[in-house]
This record gives sequence, structure tokens and C-alpha cells, in this order.
Amino acid sequence: MAHAVSNNAPMTAEELKAEALRIDNYKFAMWLYLASEVVLFSLFIGAYAVMRLNSPEVVKSVHDSLNIWLVTANTFLLLTSSWAMVMGLRQIQRGNVQGLINWFWLVAIMGVIFMIGQYVEYHELALLGITLGFNNDQWQSFGAHFYTPTFFHGLHVFVGVIWCLLVIRNAQRGGYTIRRHVGVEIFGLYWHFVDVVWIILFTLIYLV
Repeated sequence: MAHAVSNNAPMTAEELKAEALRIDNYKFAMWLYLASEVVLFSLFIGAYAVMRLNSPEVVKSVHDSLNIWLVTANTFLLLTSSWAMVMGLRQIQRGNVQGLINWFWLVAIMGVIFMIGQYVEYHELALLGITLGFNNDQWQSFGAHFYTPTFFHGLHVFVGVIWCLLVIRNAQRGGYTIRRHVGVEIFGLYWHFVDVVWIILFTLIYLV
């Protein structure tokens, strides 16, 4: 009867080479996907910048209505989740699967809280009449250019939370080891991208 090969058994040179190639292919595919996302976000950000240049008075008046403290707290939360993701990756690189699971639960929870905070912000703005409209009303014009990039980013956070939960489930089933955890790394690239995009949106929309 053949014995199962342990995940911790030494890998041969051929296996190491194949694993390295597989990891490179996965990472390359993710970078290609992120490049396409950069194009989309650039269009949204460019449209907002043009609107801002054409309607500076409207933007200034709306800025006074934005809940900057809520958004700042939300931003801090999202950036902290990126740190938690790095800590989780570090744990699996050390062979600590439970450490990965614990940290990634924190990532998922922070992502959910971020989305709740975004919903609260949208609700407050809707009460002020800043809605997703595409007519000649200046406030609604601002709403269209504001909600499009921020909601699109929020959708990425939602996808990231679902993905994070899938990583946790895979870890619980023994899907990652100290040598085979490319799925965690790929998720990390995505989550860092989500954070970087939000830094740009936060700076352009809320701070400048």
C-alpha cells in the first residue's frame, strides 16, 4: 500500500522548478487583471477631475457636507486590514496555518465594517440630495461622478471580503502549507491594490 506524500516532505528540483513556474504564472495573470482595473479606475478618476475643474464651487459646497471623520476612520480601517493581511501571509510563510486564519478573519471583518461605513456615508449624502443623477443639476452631476468610482471601489472590497473568506475556508481544509500558499499571495496583491486605489480616491475626493 502506497504511503501518502506529506506536504512537508522535501521537494525535488523538478518539483521546485514547476512550483516556481506555477507561482509566476499566477502572479503574472493577476498583474494583467490589475492593469485592466487601473485603466477603469483611471477613467473614473479622470472624469471626476474634469468635473471638479469645471464646477469648483459645487465641489466646495459639497465638501462641507461630507462626513470627513467617518471616511477618515474608514480609510484607517482599510489600511489596517492591509497590514493584517501581511501578518496573515507572514504566518503561513512560517507554516502557521491557524495564524493565517486568525489574521484573515480580521481582514474580512474590517472589510465588512468598511462597507457598512460607506453605506452610512451614502445614506447621509442621499438625505442631503446628493444622488446618482445624470441631468443638468450640479449637485446630481457631482453625485454621478462621486458615486461611480467610490461604489466601484466598494464593489471591489465586497469581492475581496468574499475572496478572503474563501482563503480562510481553504486554509481550514489544509489547502496551504509553508511552501504552497500562492493563493494567499495572489489575494494579497488584490487587497493591496484595493487599498492603493482607495488612498488615491480619498486624497482626490475628500482631502484636495
